[in-house]
Amino acid sequence: MLDRITTLQDDTPILIADGLGKSYGRLRACRDISFKLYSGEVLAIVGESGSGKSTLLQLLSAQLAPNTGSVSYRMRDGSTRDLAAMGEAERRLLFRTDWGFVHQDPAMGLRMAVSAGANVGERLMAIGHNHYGKIRATATTWLERVEISADRIDDAPRTYSGGMRQRLQIARNLVTEPRLIFMDEPTGGLDVSVQARLLDMMRSPVGELGLSAIVVTHDLAVARLLSHRVMVMQGGRVIETGLTDQVLDDPREPYTQLLVSSILPA
Repeated sequence: MLDRITTLQDDTPILIADGLGKSYGRLRACRDISFKLYSGEVLAIVGESGSGKSTLLQLLSAQLAPNTGSVSYRMRDGSTRDLAAMGEAERRLLFRTDWGFVHQDPAMGLRMAVSAGANVGERLMAIGHNHYGKIRATATTWLERVEISADRIDDAPRTYSGGMRQRLQIARNLVTEPRLIFMDEPTGGLDVSVQARLLDMMRSPVGELGLSAIVVTHDLAVARLLSHRVMVMQGGRVIETGLTDQVLDDPREPYTQLLVSSILPA
């Protein structure tokens, strides 16, 4: 078994969710969710389809506005800001600098018609880099870090396999060394061998950069390999939370026990 990421940087929350709720008419997708995410911590949000975990990720990343509660983020200057109080331009700046978002479908996180190098390089340009040679060199380095050959730098992502596209999306997100990265089913749709390779590759840069990360997944093996802490969702609520090994090895709630037993060999 691969060792899980183990480095935590400090005990200062980087993200605080307080009483989050989101409804669509009579459907309550998320209900009264509160937690703190710490610097250098990887949190997995797990549950079956329809549990509310993807809605929660959109709330936490300011892509959806909550009906109740708030999400606060600790800025680089140490101040804590309510995301809802930020202007749209400020939130876009966060996504170009402090944040990354890895989609399940890499086509949603990549520009499919331009080269792999341009996909990585344009995020550098968004934060002020303007020397072509240095941008290309950095892009090459990051492609190699995610196990994409440097001779594919000028190829468009549409010529890549699904696993390569996902690795390119990760390089695009990590090249600016963000402080927080959101991942929505990052291994979904990939076959088992590709999943294993991708997970092994992801752990290294996340650990080395000391990133905070929130990973939404229905796959408990992904949660075990990547996260320090797990939150289990059912029906829009968090029903169990704790250290990853504690929750997955000794689940308290019947629903969590059912999730865990479903991945055990018969």
